[in-house]
Amino acid sequence: MNVGSLITHHARYRPNHIAVIFENTRLTYADYNRRINRLANAMLAQGIIKGDKVATLLPNSLELMEVYWAAAKIGAVTVPLSNLLRGKGLATLLNDSDTKMVFTDHTMVGELNSIRADLLNLSDSGFVVTDEVNLDGYLDYPTLSANGSEEEPPFADIQDDDPFNIIYSSGTTGLPKGIVLTHYVRAHYCTQFAASYRITPESIVAHAGALVFNGAFLTFMPTMYLGATYILLKQYTPESLIETIEREKVTHIKMVPSQIIGLLNSPKFSPNRLESLQMIGSVGAPLLREHKESLNSQLPRRFYELYGLTEGFMTILDPHHPATKLDSVGVPPPFMEIKIMDDEGKELPQGGIGEIIGRGPMLMSGYYKRPDLTAQAVRDGWLFTGDVGYLDPDGFLYLVDRKKDLIISGGVNVYPRDIEEVIVQHPMVKEVAVFGVPSEKWGETPVAAVTLKQDGGISAQDLCDWVNSRVEARYQRISEVIIKEDFPRSAAGKTLKRIMRDEFWQGRKI
Repeated sequence: MNVGSLITHHARYRPNHIAVIFENTRLTYADYNRRINRLANAMLAQGIIKGDKVATLLPNSLELMEVYWAAAKIGAVTVPLSNLLRGKGLATLLNDSDTKMVFTDHTMVGELNSIRADLLNLSDSGFVVTDEVNLDGYLDYPTLSANGSEEEPPFADIQDDDPFNIIYSSGTTGLPKGIVLTHYVRAHYCTQFAASYRITPESIVAHAGALVFNGAFLTFMPTMYLGATYILLKQYTPESLIETIEREKVTHIKMVPSQIIGLLNSPKFSPNRLESLQMIGSVGAPLLREHKESLNSQLPRRFYELYGLTEGFMTILDPHHPATKLDSVGVPPPFMEIKIMDDEGKELPQGGIGEIIGRGPMLMSGYYKRPDLTAQAVRDGWLFTGDVGYLDPDGFLYLVDRKKDLIISGGVNVYPRDIEEVIVQHPMVKEVAVFGVPSEKWGETPVAAVTLKQDGGISAQDLCDWVNSRVEARYQRISEVIIKEDFPRSAAGKTLKRIMRDEFWQGRKI
């Protein structure tokens, strides 16, 4: 079951249908397949074989999409990384994933050069740049691709459990966790979400978020499965998205809440301009009820919401579900099961609040090279999400809290401990607690509460600036520092982040 064969299939049976649109480039499936084949054969010529890891450090681009499918055809494993990563954090993920080839553009060359000596598995022929020619120490993508044959690469014997890609999500300890998703899992993304979102071969699907995050695959995979048309925007602005939807008659779009809010508040927003839309999907964080109601009133029966983990469990709120379920995150799709468990591992009855666990065919095969973490997350075939919720009498899931204090900012998972590890390095900081607060723009944004070793040693703003200049990724930047004399604590002495968060939330939004 090689997911890469999808493009080959459509190139044969749907050759003249538009496959992808990016900026001014429009490629039919026949054109697209030829480009993918050239890259796949070029990668083979560079020594990349089945099972090798190929990382991407790219913005939204044709090249990024081509790497995904070229790697799949030859059985290589893509490792999509955010180009917001920097320094040690970037080197850690490239080494942990055993990456043998990395595709990047000129904006990341300096970062890669600064850590090149620390990269364990990349040879001099393993660095490819997409938008520079004759750059010292790098193969250039156009030349590399041009030298590859347009014929189908040699058959790769792909089994169901062979990895398609590895999606990284840092744990609360700061250690990287590579979520391994197989060809079998991605095939289920194709079929499950095509059905759930009512995508057809004639659909026109647009995506304005970063294609390296797993939420993008919720529409990317079913589009390619059905031979529909996929429009990738280089970057998101409400105005460019509105213009694209109107011009191309887009039928399906998947966005994070901050993008939906930006769309609704754009001066160019008009229901008439977006009338072609059949699905507006929200993912990455809960969308506030007021925004759901605004969307439903202006574009009725289009809103879908997905709650889920890259590790492999999801629920979907469908526009055809009863209006009384608007505060829920829906129900599991077919072949998935859900339970609510208490701290003793016993299943709770309807209405009982506990940890959400689930199982189904989209479950990861594990965390890459971390059987210990895999065993903690997956027990007897059930994924323990770490999130807290309850089921109503009709089986709809309602989220209550995030057990692990996860912050979701702009659709990106942000873990407080990673930021705390940076803040505590300041010589004036005694103790720190990072938590998420509401943000109109991002859904949530990190705020840090600190106690100092002595009064007046540093201002809150100076400390905020210091932290933001040192975190490894932009999405880890904090919005504010609160200096406190002490933290609220439980009887056991545990810091109560929830109390501080609730105090901050009262009437305030960043």
